[in-house]
Parts: sequence; structure tokens; C-alpha cells
Amino acid sequence: MTSRRTRWAGAATVAALLFASACAPGSDNKKDSDEPANVKTDVAKMGKLTLTVWDQEVRGGQAEQIAALNKQFMDKYPNVTIKRVSRSFDDLRKTLRLAITDDKAPDVVQANNGRSDMGQFVKAGLLRSLEPYNKAYKWSDRYPESVRALASYTEDGKTFGAGNLYGLPQAGELVGLWYNKAKLSKLGIEVPTTLTDFEAALAKAKQAGETPIQFGNLDAWPGIHTFGFVQNQFVPRDDIRNLGFGRKGASWTSAENEKAATTFADWVKKGYFTKDFNGLGYDPAWQDFAKGKGVFLPAGTWLLADLKKALGDDLGFALPPVGDSGKQAVTGGTGLPFAITEASKHADAAGAYINFITSPEAMKLIAKAGNLPVTDVDSAGTTGAQKEVFDAWTKATGDDALVPYLDYATPDFYDLLTAQVQKLGSGSEKPKSFLDNLEKEYTTFTASNGG
Repeated sequence: MTSRRTRWAGAATVAALLFASACAPGSDNKKDSDEPANVKTDVAKMGKLTLTVWDQEVRGGQAEQIAALNKQFMDKYPNVTIKRVSRSFDDLRKTLRLAITDDKAPDVVQANNGRSDMGQFVKAGLLRSLEPYNKAYKWSDRYPESVRALASYTEDGKTFGAGNLYGLPQAGELVGLWYNKAKLSKLGIEVPTTLTDFEAALAKAKQAGETPIQFGNLDAWPGIHTFGFVQNQFVPRDDIRNLGFGRKGASWTSAENEKAATTFADWVKKGYFTKDFNGLGYDPAWQDFAKGKGVFLPAGTWLLADLKKALGDDLGFALPPVGDSGKQAVTGGTGLPFAITEASKHADAAGAYINFITSPEAMKLIAKAGNLPVTDVDSAGTTGAQKEVFDAWTKATGDDALVPYLDYATPDFYDLLTAQVQKLGSGSEKPKSFLDNLEKEYTTFTASNGG
């Protein structure tokens, strides 16, 4: 592994990052002499054009902020029409591969960072390197290396975390612990900070007739987050990072991973998760939590705006409790980065658009919409759950506690891991065979990939 991939410590700078330039990136104050000769940044002079943008910002707060930014961009540049195609994460993943190979491919797309999506697209030459735009708009001054690394690949797609920049995210993400404050108060439970306290809280909630953990895994991908939440209690951060980034030498069959898988299965047996969770969709699950069903919801910060709207002051958010590993770990990083397709006929306008929706002004709007901006996070002026999310992001990045999503590991790991977690949850796969199946795919890939 290159040192660049190990620079999660650099994420400590994310929350504290301040933009050095007083000018909004992409503003008309930019001097032409600063721009790479092959990149045009004056959108007003690009003529009348339509940018087709595929995003996955379908939920309330996310949809609100991207719609507002698109309107602002078109108001500023009346010569540009943005044709927005918004799809759920699952629908986007299923359709994007075909779409970006079409003659009428979208110009800008949100692509999942991992090897199964962005890595394969880079390998096939379907995405443009954003390095010319990085230089033109000085994104490296605004985005720390740790964030850029999460959307960087070598040109052959083999190495994740180094090489060229292929996408730029808007939002930061943590998979933490949502909780219902009213229910904790009624049950006499303090917000758990250790695994021991958390398991005691789950038992108490179950005994009181509550659903301890709201969980819907019909869509399969939520299982990545919920298993990761359990894994974070037992497996050292660096081991999770090695597994997430597909590094040779890491192992799924370690004693710590076995304990994590066993604990997940044990929580299922004890009835700590929603009944029949493999038949319940992700959205219905968090919407049930929003309606007051369930005490805890291990899920991402992208639900902040919608959960806060529903639960108000009863909504709470905390980092995952600390378990046997002795150190806090939290799955997270960035939202799906925005990339430019190789087939785009308006690449410079697409670059200007990405610059606009990730500018410091955009970050303020993202925060105002109740979301977590990836840079320029400032909890001053925020209250309640939003303050708790912002403070958690600052603590997680400051303490080097972030670990990557596990499906990043290999081109086929997303499909394998999602299916395996469903089987582990249903009891059709035992912890040992669950881990053995992951290990086989993982070691086969790392041996063939050379790193």
C-alpha cells in the first residue's frame, strides 16, 4: 500500500479545513492566467447547452439542497440547462453502467467510490480524470488529501486511493447511532458509550417490549453498514482499513472478525433487530424509526434532515460505542462523488458545475438544508441533533476514527458482502462460513491485483 491510502489521519483536517481563498471557486474573479490552457472556466461564454446530471439525492434534505444549487447555477448561467435525473442508490448502481456507455451518456454522474463501480469505470475508461479541473479550480487547496484519496485511482483502476482524481463529493458521512431521546428517558437508559452499556441497553429495551434496533435489509446494502457497526466494536481500525481498501495481507478470518460475526448473529437470536428485517426495506425501516418505532437506528448521517423533521428534539446522534478493540471506529467518509463521463460533450461546463456545487457557498447551503458538508463543518449556530452530528464528525476525523465502507474492497465485494450479511442474518450462513466466503473472494482478488 502506498502511504497515501493510509492517510486517514489526514481526515483530521477535514473538520478544521478553512478555505484559503476569499474568492468562491469558479467565480468570475479568477484570472485566466491561472487556468490550465486546456480548461475553459468561463461558463457564460460556452454557448447554450444542456448538462445531464445523474444524482442519488432523493431524500428530503438531500433533494432540497441539490435542487437549490442547480437553480442557482442556472440562474447564474442562463445559457446552461441542467437536466436532472435523480435515482435511489440502488437504481443508480443498476443503471449507471449501461448509461455511461451509451452515446447519450450523462455529463455528470454520482458514482460509488469503491472498486465495483468507480474502479471499474476508471479501468474501462468511462470516466474522465478530474486533474485538469483540480488544477484549474485549485480543489487540492479546498479538499484534503484524505478526502481526495477516496475518489482517486491509478489510470488502470488497480490502485485505490492514489493516482488521478475522478470525483468530488459534497457531503461527509458517518454511520453512527441514532437514538430516540424520549424512549431512552422512559427506559432509564443513558446514551451508551461502550459495547457493554450498549448491549445492556438493548436487553433492557427488548425486555420493555421495544424494538431495540430498527433495521431493514431488504435492499441488502444496509447490511454493509449494520455489520460494519458491529465490526467496529471488535476489529482494530487499521485492520478494517486494510480490508476496506483491498490491501494484500489483511484477513477476514481473524479472531476479531469472528467475534464480530458471532455477535451480529447473537443479536439476531436475541431479537435485538427488527423482526424479519431481511424483508423490510431501508426506507420503511428508518421511516418507522421516525414514527417512534425502535430505540436505536445504526445508520448514516444522510438521514439527519428527514429524521430531525420527524422527531424534532427527540432525535439524538452519537458515535458508535467502543468495544473490545479499545478504540472508537466509525464507518464513514464521503458521500458519492460527482464525476464527469468520458462521453460528455460539455466536460468544461461539467467541471464548472462540480466546482459550483462543492464551493464554500454550497457547503453553507448543504448545512442549512440539514446535511453534513464534507468541508467547512462548523457546529456554531447549530442545535440538537445537527450539532451532535457536526460534533461527532469533528471528533471522528480529529481522532482518526474513520474507517471505510467494506464493499470498497474488490470489484465483486459489494454483491458478495450484501448477500452474505443477509444470509448471516437469516441464520442460513454461520459466522465461520460467512467469513470463509468473504476471505476467499478477498484473497483471490488481492493476489491477482498485486497489492
